[in-house]
Amino acid sequence: MPVRKTDEADLKKRYMIFVQLGLAASLLILLGLFTVHFQTAQDFQIVEEQQEIVQVEEIEQTQQQEKPPPPPKPPAPVEVPDEDVTEEIDLDLDMDLDLNDAPTDLPPPPPPAEDEPEPTEPEIFVIVENPPELIGGLEGLQSRIQYPELARRAGIEGTVFVQFVVDEQGNVNDPVCVRDPGGNTCAEALRAVREAKFKPGRQRGQPVKVRFSLPVKFRLR
Repeated sequence: MPVRKTDEADLKKRYMIFVQLGLAASLLILLGLFTVHFQTAQDFQIVEEQQEIVQVEEIEQTQQQEKPPPPPKPPAPVEVPDEDVTEEIDLDLDMDLDLNDAPTDLPPPPPPAEDEPEPTEPEIFVIVENPPELIGGLEGLQSRIQYPELARRAGIEGTVFVQFVVDEQGNVNDPVCVRDPGGNTCAEALRAVREAKFKPGRQRGQPVKVRFSLPVKFRLR
């Protein structure tokens, strides 16, 4: 059913009245709440429980005392008979000793030990009557030289002087490089000299050790 315009106009007029009545009712309720006094019960008490106190007692540690051992019993007395027991010992010495006679059967004393001479190493000569001779000559030694690759790449040339000792059998001992240009030329010269063989040097017709030196040349071709 359609609402008439008159009723709609009446509702609009009353709307503000209803709003004002609601506000007034709200204010009255708030004022009533503020004026009301809330009282709490005065008989309310807080009971505090007492905490149980635990006491710790220290117990003394008892130490057992060891009793000392009883004293040893005194030894029983030894009964000694009253009779004197004497024993006669007869020594029948039929041997006549003459302290002036010296024994004649003693072995002779050993001869005094002679000091053995300490072995002496053979002398190494520097100058001898007949010096050592290299078998094959320097040309044979140079033919065994292999030019080190490091010296070849670096273009190193020069002479290595090798010093050593030729023993009584003509062998080379303790070779060392006195001077070398580098580039592993010393190692190659030592290798070639160790493989060399000599006629030993002689002094007064006897083979002796002689200190000797050789030049080993390195030349690029």
